[in-house]
Amino acid sequence: MIHSLFLINAAGDIFLEKHWKSVVSRSVCDYFFEAQERASEAENVPPVIPTPHHYLLSVYRHKIFFVAVIQSEVPPLFVIEFLHRVVDTFQEYFGVCSEVMIKDNVVVVYEVLEEMLDNGFPLATESNILKELIKPPTILRTVVNTITGSTNVGDQLPTGQLSVVPWRRTGVKYTNNEAYFDVIEEIDAIIDKSGSTITAEIQGVIDACVKLTGMPDLTLSFMNPRLLDDVSFHPCVRFKRWESERILSFIPPDGNFRLLSYHVSAQNLVAIPVYVKHNISFRDSSSLGRFEITVGPKQTMGKTVEGVMVTSQMPKGVLNMTLTASQGTHIFDPVTKLLSWDVGKINPQKLPSLKGSMSLQAGTSKPDENPTINLQFKIQQLAISGLKVNRLDMYGEKYKPFKGIKYMTKADDTKLNFHKLQLQHDVPASTLLHHWALGWRAL
Repeated sequence: MIHSLFLINAAGDIFLEKHWKSVVSRSVCDYFFEAQERASEAENVPPVIPTPHHYLLSVYRHKIFFVAVIQSEVPPLFVIEFLHRVVDTFQEYFGVCSEVMIKDNVVVVYEVLEEMLDNGFPLATESNILKELIKPPTILRTVVNTITGSTNVGDQLPTGQLSVVPWRRTGVKYTNNEAYFDVIEEIDAIIDKSGSTITAEIQGVIDACVKLTGMPDLTLSFMNPRLLDDVSFHPCVRFKRWESERILSFIPPDGNFRLLSYHVSAQNLVAIPVYVKHNISFRDSSSLGRFEITVGPKQTMGKTVEGVMVTSQMPKGVLNMTLTASQGTHIFDPVTKLLSWDVGKINPQKLPSLKGSMSLQAGTSKPDENPTINLQFKIQQLAISGLKVNRLDMYGEKYKPFKGIKYMTKADDTKLNFHKLQLQHDVPASTLLHHWALGWRAL
């Protein structure tokens, strides 16, 4: 299926390559570089690029392009999902997935890739199985391997590989038995100038961190499961029970994993949590313009909107901006024409605003394009769709574990212009799993 894998950094350098079925020349990446030059941003590079003799499928994560080379037609989402599994596996092994970390652990990287694909076909993609096959690198293990000449390859076949639940290893033991779940949601919405929603949808995930002894059998139920459309499950979930009862029944993997991802498309169920009032105008016969925006919360269920950051790419004709912020700090770069306003938390009693004037180049006409305003924020303990976990039950083991649930709505790129407001929430998979101490609600 997959013949070769190339890792390309932001500068366009191939810093790692792995071949399975046959060696494919690096020159095949020239087609990828051409597509990269045509794309305005790295995220806009087409995920599938046809060439005369190959197909190039790629994902872009952590400022690295993971490019797979195939010679025959395969389901593209299948290959893309595998590439995401590769990135997630590197994060599991090294803590972060970066060019420096991959180069520092290049031997382990090749060993892991060799186990994940067998002759170009996926073999072992579960982190629990891989960690038994290839031990994660540690300082002590690295020193021992250097002295003795040994490798990180395990001595025994993973116990889970021969089990009916290959995603979980046997003999798991913990002193503290815990199960945590993060409900993280992202919104795509288009809103007209008056604030009415034209179209809206929610993409959500439930990330889990389960550290339970033995072989527990869990059931997770929701208060309103009918909200969820187009649900994608981890292989551990029993799909037939979900279809009949709308209950998640599963034997969980050990450690961190994504339990499910879902889609909420019912427009009446999507509430936009913030609003932006704007007054941006350019005078026809003057070198001055007016800039004024106000950000406020809306339908946040009393939760605080925090981490608010406003950026705007101003037209090329804007020379400078003289602004006053009622809250936070702001800066305008006259070279890149980028305005940044770090708002912080929004106080509903005193809404933050940014007001002032813009200086335009003398003799230039009124800008043809309206400036775009990008808004970032996050809301703790709120799932904007209204999804709520009812309870989590455990069977098969006698101890009583600690169970917790946490919700978050987060926006990384909210776009506003004179005609529409487009909300785009991009939430990284590892948003909250290391912040259990704050905001957990016991189940």
